[in-house]
Amino acid sequence: MRLIFVYNANSGKRNAYLDSLHKIMSPSTYTCSLCELTYGFFSEKKEWKLFRKQENIEMDFYHKNEFVKKFKSKWLPKYTFPIILSEKDDRLEVFLSSEKLNELETVEGLVEKIRKGLASR
Repeated sequence: MRLIFVYNANSGKRNAYLDSLHKIMSPSTYTCSLCELTYGFFSEKKEWKLFRKQENIEMDFYHKNEFVKKFKSKWLPKYTFPIILSEKDDRLEVFLSSEKLNELETVEGLVEKIRKGLASR
């Protein structure tokens, strides 16, 4: 099994700059809770980076435009981003929905949810 993390942001340096600016200027209207949980204004949060390196599970990360391009199919469900999906035997399933991600307030809370989800599978 692998986890697929999809940010509610598009790829590219310009978009990264605009997202960072948005987080600083108007954090209450920023629309990617996964970005907020795993990244500070300019770099990945230390706690998140440590979790990624220590966890014994394959993880892939995509911006929403990259994900849609790579997994494009007429059978692909319409997902709400951000989202964490699990992939096993070429099947995608929702691991943590956008709604659940939006409820989390800390990177520690995200790590705990992921670990509990992995333990139950």
